[in-house]
Amino acid sequence: MSTTKTLLTFALAGALLGATVASVVVPPVLSWYNATGAIAPGKPVETLCNVPELIRYATRRLILGQVVGAGAGAVAGLALGVAWTRRRR
Repeated sequence: MSTTKTLLTFALAGALLGATVASVVVPPVLSWYNATGAIAPGKPVETLCNVPELIRYATRRLILGQVVGAGAGAVAGLALGVAWTRRRR
């Protein structure tokens, strides 16, 4: 039971760390990826957007980024937990 508890602890810690890192990394990446480009040089960029749709899109992408970060962190934490338990034996 001790090995299972150790592995789950490492996986949970990795998931929390991954979600935290994703919360910091994903918003700047989203703003860069969705930035409008200058179509005509020398002219200001003109945009019209549907604000509710934009908010849904941005929050959906942020939550998806957090889920991916948590999953990657959980896998990395599980791998570290396996290495930790094997080294302890």
